[in-house]
Amino acid sequence: MSETQAGAEYVRAITALPADRRTRSAFQDLVLRFASPGASLFDFGAGPGIDARFYAERGFSVGAYDVDPVMCNYFSDYCGDLIQAGHIALDSGTYRDFIGRCNSWGGRRPDLITSNFAPLNLIENLGELFRAFHALSAPQGKVLASVLSPYYIGDMKYGWWWRNLARLWQDGHYSVRGVQAPIVRRRLADLAAQSAPYFTLTRVFSGCALSSSRQTAGVHSKSPGRAAWLRLTTCRYMFLLFEKDPRASTNR
Repeated sequence: MSETQAGAEYVRAITALPADRRTRSAFQDLVLRFASPGASLFDFGAGPGIDARFYAERGFSVGAYDVDPVMCNYFSDYCGDLIQAGHIALDSGTYRDFIGRCNSWGGRRPDLITSNFAPLNLIENLGELFRAFHALSAPQGKVLASVLSPYYIGDMKYGWWWRNLARLWQDGHYSVRGVQAPIVRRRLADLAAQSAPYFTLTRVFSGCALSSSRQTAGVHSKSPGRAAWLRLTTCRYMFLLFEKDPRASTNR
């Protein structure tokens, strides 16, 4: 895409392809698996509210945040009835303001923070964000995030993939220019390091439809086998489950 898409344009783009619809459905299925009935969810980078509405219609209490005002306007219209009923609360404003508010969050603390379709790839300082997630979330909170996979073989046709391959293995990450912000792709080890000490990366899931019990079980992040790596190379996205370390302190 040569220019930023938001609101209705983004919805048309993100729902047009069957692969994107299957990816969203696979992520939502994982949310239903890890969130207890009636749990409190927080959707970071919520976009137009597609996921937030899905969660609220299934009985979850939903908080959401997005930085883009056009997205937030669409979200407010699309989820207006659920916002008015008190099932969804939308937070907006600058990213810096959001980070600051996490330390003094006044509402119900989420049991699960979700982030679908790769908002985390737009965050350069993930350590700061996970620190904020730690302050925001409930004591046994989790984070389930969809990120762009640096291992996806479909990207091998692009010159930028080859130009950055050495940086990926040496530094653990690299960034390429995006429409909204630099897009950062990270190895699993780098993602685990960025989330520590506030969260531990415990499971990695293929971003393709979860069609088998092995795929649904996910991959142990510390010891993925050869077959698991193969599955990760065939999908554009990876789904990552982080579990909160209640012993970590954000007062530093």
